[in-house]
Amino acid sequence: MTSFDAIVIGGGHNGLVAAATLGRSGRKVLVLEAGNDAGGGTRTEEFAPGFSVSTLAHVINRLHPEVVSSLELERNGLRVAQSDFMPSIALSVTGQPLVLTGAYGEDVQGAAPSETAAWRGLREQLLQFAGILKPMLIRRPPDLRGNMALSETAALAMLGVSLKRLGKEGMRDFLRMLLMNVSDVLDEHLEDDRLKGLLAFDATLGSHLGPRSPTSLLGLYYRLTGEVAGASGAQVGAAGGADAVVAAIRSAAEKAGVRVRSNAPVGSILVVRGKAVGAVLENGEVLRANTVVSAISAKTTFLNLVGTPNLDTGFVRRVSNIRTHGNAAKLHLALDELPQFLGVDEAGHRGRLVIAPSVDHVERSFNPSKYGEFSPEPVMEITLPSLVDASLAPEGACTLSAIVQYAPYALKEGWAAGKPKLQAAIIAQLERHAPGIGGSIRHAELLTPVDIEQRYRIPGGHWHHGELQADQMLMSRPVFGAEGYDTPIDGLYLAGAGSHPGGGISGVPGLNAARRIIAMKG
Repeated sequence: MTSFDAIVIGGGHNGLVAAATLGRSGRKVLVLEAGNDAGGGTRTEEFAPGFSVSTLAHVINRLHPEVVSSLELERNGLRVAQSDFMPSIALSVTGQPLVLTGAYGEDVQGAAPSETAAWRGLREQLLQFAGILKPMLIRRPPDLRGNMALSETAALAMLGVSLKRLGKEGMRDFLRMLLMNVSDVLDEHLEDDRLKGLLAFDATLGSHLGPRSPTSLLGLYYRLTGEVAGASGAQVGAAGGADAVVAAIRSAAEKAGVRVRSNAPVGSILVVRGKAVGAVLENGEVLRANTVVSAISAKTTFLNLVGTPNLDTGFVRRVSNIRTHGNAAKLHLALDELPQFLGVDEAGHRGRLVIAPSVDHVERSFNPSKYGEFSPEPVMEITLPSLVDASLAPEGACTLSAIVQYAPYALKEGWAAGKPKLQAAIIAQLERHAPGIGGSIRHAELLTPVDIEQRYRIPGGHWHHGELQADQMLMSRPVFGAEGYDTPIDGLYLAGAGSHPGGGISGVPGLNAARRIIAMKG
């Protein structure tokens, strides 16, 4: 048996952030990663000879500045600048695309002057309201059981001050809009279907919600609480992709003395008299530690690794009911040549291309997923990573990466039969917007939620490790009783995307969990 101060289960970016933070506090830390390398869904992998892509995440839009500064990621090789900001292109087959540039639409190209002015007003309001929620993301959620620390009480007080500063009318609008659906908000302010479709897509990306679903505006707020290079709502596709972020975090961790073991799947968490005292690998090896940090799914952590005999029945029921069914697929294409999307210039092809022509179209794409089916005209976000990093494809060729909504985890006909049909529907949709692309496809890889579940050990294939909706956020994330990174098992903490504040490449769950451990244990 080998002993450590802390064992971190899961070598994704949150696990590495937690490990690096604990290592910098002087602890002896071991990271156990089931796969052949750290990084999780942010890894860049070859999917066809000579063609590589970031396997799940392909845009960086919420890496928290406190993670960057506290781990000195820029000193560890991270290079992200405002010059890397990606435009968002709302594609159209009936006219010119609409282009948002800067940090989430600071400038708009292709819209009427009146629409541009209306968007600027709405954008300012959305960023202001998202900014009120933003400080809560870097803090532990409020402890409603009466054990709030002074810092948590102060955070709630500051939220009240921020609301008061809005004035009566602003406060009324904030409270009115908080749980609205994004479609109604867009209809109040905008007219351009291309712009409204893009915003509706962004609000619902990765979730089991349509733009007319209650609370869907929260998804857009969540997106706008993220920032890159000091700009809220910005997004980049830096050289090296999401893998570059992981490399910088891993470098910081290893400099802090953290040891990372790959191909080391954990079979169980060792629990003795209600306390986590280590981990047992699937091969039977026992590793002991004073603290165990799980940066993987809460469902897997409690139901599989801890085991239900060690947990209260009510807690097990709550964990079992976390909604984790993914609703997005990932497509990778190896192309013989650069595709030409209708009306898009050279700079636009280096951006984020979105097929979501209207709110109605997004809603129609969502509707079949409620019944275990997918839309014949799916909506999607497309990037061409090899235009940013030429090493990802052979000379003259191109990689395409697309996140496709909506692909229900529990497909009624089963994914064995449904996968080829969804791939054909996606290619047909791409062909409408980039004529001739089908003839240049050398290889295609489609990852359904079931594929994501199996490859990355994420229950339901949900990249947030659980729906990011009002009843699964803040002090309800992942469930009551494990909402503040602590768990019912003494010495066991959560640090994955299923914890507050949620998924995306932010590093915040890992940072918050590590800070909680340091505060509790010194």
